[in-house]
Amino acid sequence: MGRQAGEQVKYSDLQYLTVGLPEDIEKLKWYGDFERAEKVINMRLEKDIPEALRKRLNLEKWILKRMPLEYVYTEEEALKLLQETLEGVTAEEMERLRDEGSAEWIFVRGQVRYKDDFLENLLKTRTELWPRLKDPSRVKGRIEGSRLLDETVRAMKEKGGLAYRMRVRASLRLERQGDRAGACIKVHLPVPVEQGQMRHVRLLGTSMEPVSVAPAEYPQRTVYMEAGSEEGKEFWAEYELENHTRYVSLENAGSENEPGASGESGENQKGEAALYLGEQLPHIRFTPYLRALTEQVAGEETNPLRKARRIYDYITAHVMYSFVRQYSTIANLPEYMAAGLKGDCGIYALLFITMCRIAGVPAKWQSGLYATPLDIGCHDWAQFYAEPFGWLYADCSFGGAAYRAGAMERWNFYFGNLDPFRIVLCTRFQHEFQPPKTFLREDPYDNQVGEAEYEDRETEAGQYKTMQQMLEIQEICLEI
Repeated sequence: MGRQAGEQVKYSDLQYLTVGLPEDIEKLKWYGDFERAEKVINMRLEKDIPEALRKRLNLEKWILKRMPLEYVYTEEEALKLLQETLEGVTAEEMERLRDEGSAEWIFVRGQVRYKDDFLENLLKTRTELWPRLKDPSRVKGRIEGSRLLDETVRAMKEKGGLAYRMRVRASLRLERQGDRAGACIKVHLPVPVEQGQMRHVRLLGTSMEPVSVAPAEYPQRTVYMEAGSEEGKEFWAEYELENHTRYVSLENAGSENEPGASGESGENQKGEAALYLGEQLPHIRFTPYLRALTEQVAGEETNPLRKARRIYDYITAHVMYSFVRQYSTIANLPEYMAAGLKGDCGIYALLFITMCRIAGVPAKWQSGLYATPLDIGCHDWAQFYAEPFGWLYADCSFGGAAYRAGAMERWNFYFGNLDPFRIVLCTRFQHEFQPPKTFLREDPYDNQVGEAEYEDRETEAGQYKTMQQMLEIQEICLEI
């Protein structure tokens, strides 16, 4: 029995990313002939094929529409942009950066295309290029940011922790609407989860009366609004929160942490920890390669804290930070990083979580915003459980940056601890909104900036723009 091509992709279908693509479609995809790949998929969907393959092919159609949108520069355009930014760039150097995996690219119709943020990625991760900058002010903020983190680490150790009060506005502005003007548009804006280090969260105001606000501890909490679409229309939510983050010293952790030692964390935390040991398809997946890698890294170690430290050390010392395309277009994020040895903060967190779980160490997700007096932006990190401490933090992305910079105090700090400049918007990876979106989310796994959809169909690229704005930040007294 044939099936209709182009079925709506459901959130529950994501698990079928574990199904491999037919080889002919895989070839067309990586050659960059996305139109023909979609045509072949539609032909296949008209046949009597297994249900799991049908769902995988419908997912791939959704992916193929999005993949090429981020790869905007031809080889010539990318080289020119790099030459305008750095002294002495040659075509050979550009090709070497590509071969090293430092400049993200794909084929589009058989031609190399570079990702829209490849230059920003180079300036973020390749400090050896900074002396060649024609405009050195481009990295001034990065230098100041590293200095702030080093000062914060020292202050947290001296004071036992730090706390900040923050006021933030999250907004979503409608851009070109075309024939969708006047249609009902449904908007989800993220607001903080009141849990853990997040305290005294208050929703101060919204651009209109919300349809609903998710409960305070909901894992991916949002304010939900509906209105008629109109170019230039802005939806916003303003909130206030306090982040109280204490410092945990692991320097003398030793025999008292052997398995079976009595802990201070309580039965509730122990029970919760047991929930974070399994797989969560499609990404937290115990593949043969990740099992082998974890076995190699953890070795004969039996202590959970030291196993987690070995995993942290391996990831931070071997993986290079890199911007990546949309998570929704990558079938297995941890294996993508473990094989390519590159990826962004969310994939660092997922690889750490997956390897910890394989090693028998409970681990889970946190994400949201990294918000300082200097900057505000999206960020992801992890938590892991070890007696007698309970839940501890691991930020492999910040740890990796510290390792590459030779900032060993900061590197050690981000195993077990976190700075107080975090706004937690998500406490679980791959969790539905409340209420759920009708159509598959642009980022089905995380939510840091917000999403929108029309009542009868998905939005398209360029139809809205999101922004996070720090309105106020000040240090306050730490609550223990």
